[in-house]
Amino acid sequence: MKHIIILGDGMADLPVERLGGKTLLQYAHKPMMDQLAREGRCGRLVTVPEGFPPGSEVANTAILGYDLNKVYEGRGPLEAASIGYEMADDDFAIRCNIITLADGKIITHNGGNLETEDARVLIDYLNENLAKPINEREGCERVKFITGIQYRHLLVIKGGNKHIVCAPPHDHPNEEWRGLLIKPEATVVSGSSADTKRLSPQQTADLINEMILKSQELLARHPFNIERAKRGERQANSIWPWSGGYRPSMQTLMEQYPQVKSGAVISAVDLIQGIGKYAGLRIIKVPGATGLANTNYEGKAQAAIEALRKDDFVFVHVEASDEAGHDGDLELKLKTIEYLDQRLIAPIYNKVKTWEEPVCITVLPDHLTPVEQRIHVGQPVPFLIWYRGIESDEVQQYDEVSCVSGSYGLLKLNEFMQALMSI
Repeated sequence: MKHIIILGDGMADLPVERLGGKTLLQYAHKPMMDQLAREGRCGRLVTVPEGFPPGSEVANTAILGYDLNKVYEGRGPLEAASIGYEMADDDFAIRCNIITLADGKIITHNGGNLETEDARVLIDYLNENLAKPINEREGCERVKFITGIQYRHLLVIKGGNKHIVCAPPHDHPNEEWRGLLIKPEATVVSGSSADTKRLSPQQTADLINEMILKSQELLARHPFNIERAKRGERQANSIWPWSGGYRPSMQTLMEQYPQVKSGAVISAVDLIQGIGKYAGLRIIKVPGATGLANTNYEGKAQAAIEALRKDDFVFVHVEASDEAGHDGDLELKLKTIEYLDQRLIAPIYNKVKTWEEPVCITVLPDHLTPVEQRIHVGQPVPFLIWYRGIESDEVQQYDEVSCVSGSYGLLKLNEFMQALMSI
């Protein structure tokens, strides 16, 4: 049995009054997901352990069966792995968004849907005009920016301390940014002796906040933002670092599950690629995969089919619904669900359903991104599992409400991967 997980990031939602009290999964036209739910078995899954933020770095790692208490180091180190930056023992890597501020508030976490090539110019500019002066002042290479994808980048601080409190910008739309600046943790549990060689939490927070403020001055006078302002477009006018940590120690999926001999991950997002790399999965990059609603669904579907010919396990991640949810765009989020259904899930199902070696198809989100709240919510998510010959349960369609009656009930964290690997 081969296994494929198809994950619609942030696809789940809460009831929406404009949709007659239905969730988007209940309202959307998604015949393929509903068919798989009718023919398969369903349930719900707790993807966020108690005490952890309801972010994709947490939920996707938990879905793959990892104990977050043992492996969690934040987004930064995972995205470093995807970018190809090899972290040293004294590195602190933190995710660094380029965002839009206006009237003292966070307007959007994505810099006005910044494109990677434009972002690369801005990151080079920040390295020259922000990182370089700090490094000269410190007398060593203390900080550097590394280009990622679109608005998602990396800040590496040599000797930085992870015991700081950061505010994910996508969780604070239209909030005043000054009150969200970095703070040291109120109580720091003493760590390894290596921590004594690092900056203190307060020093790390002060350094990052200094860079945030200075970046705003620098980016405001960059020609890219000057031209955007002339056109009345959102400016990419501040960095916003969050979710940092040290190099994680993770077993591969092959070491955890003997059923998995080889595997692949397909995603446009550095974070997911980084999780996949630590999990021992080969990274497949699809041309035209953007992380937005205009992503190459068909290309991802074809890449998944080809990967299943070679590998036992394939993880396909689609970011589009999450981005639409953060933007509060109801119509677009509905479209991303329908695109996922017809342009990605249906082609995969139609191709693999008759293969001699059976394929188990799983569909789920990692967390809720309610379109009316525009933030991540850590409630249980619905999932479906289908394979040829499975004994179906009573669920007739795939959504947050229907899956409550699924025969899998409510699974928690690594119970999902254990159930999947038992098939």
